[in-house]
Amino acid sequence: MEGFLETGVSRSAVQVDGESCSYLTAGRDGPAVVLLHGTYWSRVWLPVLGHLAEAGLRPYAVDFPGMGRSGGELTLETATVPALAGWVTRFVSAVKISGPVAVAGHDIGGAVAQHLLAHDRMAISRMALVNSVLYDSWPSPHVARLLDTAAVAEDFLAARREAVTTDLAGAATEQRIAGYLDPWTDPRARRSWLAMAGAAESRHTLDLVPALRRSTTPKLLIWGEDDRFEKVEYAEKFASEIPRTRLLRIPGAAHIPTENAPGRIARALVDFFADGSGQVVGRPAPA
Repeated sequence: MEGFLETGVSRSAVQVDGESCSYLTAGRDGPAVVLLHGTYWSRVWLPVLGHLAEAGLRPYAVDFPGMGRSGGELTLETATVPALAGWVTRFVSAVKISGPVAVAGHDIGGAVAQHLLAHDRMAISRMALVNSVLYDSWPSPHVARLLDTAAVAEDFLAARREAVTTDLAGAATEQRIAGYLDPWTDPRARRSWLAMAGAAESRHTLDLVPALRRSTTPKLLIWGEDDRFEKVEYAEKFASEIPRTRLLRIPGAAHIPTENAPGRIARALVDFFADGSGQVVGRPAPA
């Protein structure tokens, strides 16, 4: 079911590690921006993709293995932050993105982005984080409780419905909630989600802090102020400690602010991914 796609946004696929990797994209030529999700899927980036393309960027909102529309399945070993970071480098190679890459991450996808930057896994021109896990902000208590009851599909879907309704805040509609829940009707996607949640460890972000403190790469934090677990106080701490970091607060938004203020967030990302001359940074991706 892809009826939710906005005008100008398409879904494509490429082979990574022998499995079909699905991603949303928009535009044709332009500097690449790789957009990473966490415990949701590429749907979190849909509201901003068209805006990024109109500004001359080429966004790639990818689904991790077993998540969203991608094939394969995550395990506790392949769902760790370092393992996902390695997978992202192989995705970038598969879609033939060359040169420095701008990266944005939401939720656990933000931890993957931080790992890529801190460990020089690939050339990162700029990094944006949207309500990302930071420091010891994760794993969230409600995720641990869900791991104990997720054997029953109905219980899992009910719990995720409650979570997405809260995380969408004022943007929650029945159609939008159903769109977010749709992949989890597949048992393989539920198992992959459980693997990602089970592999969540705060050491994967805490261990990155020394390297991030030395980083001179520009960084942008975009934060829904009403997030219950990835609280804005963590973003404020990060912005005060990590060089070249700016924080944009989104009042009235929770964990998925792209749905509450897509225009404002898209403008912030476009401005951020531009250099002083107004030209977007990085090298063009192939058509």
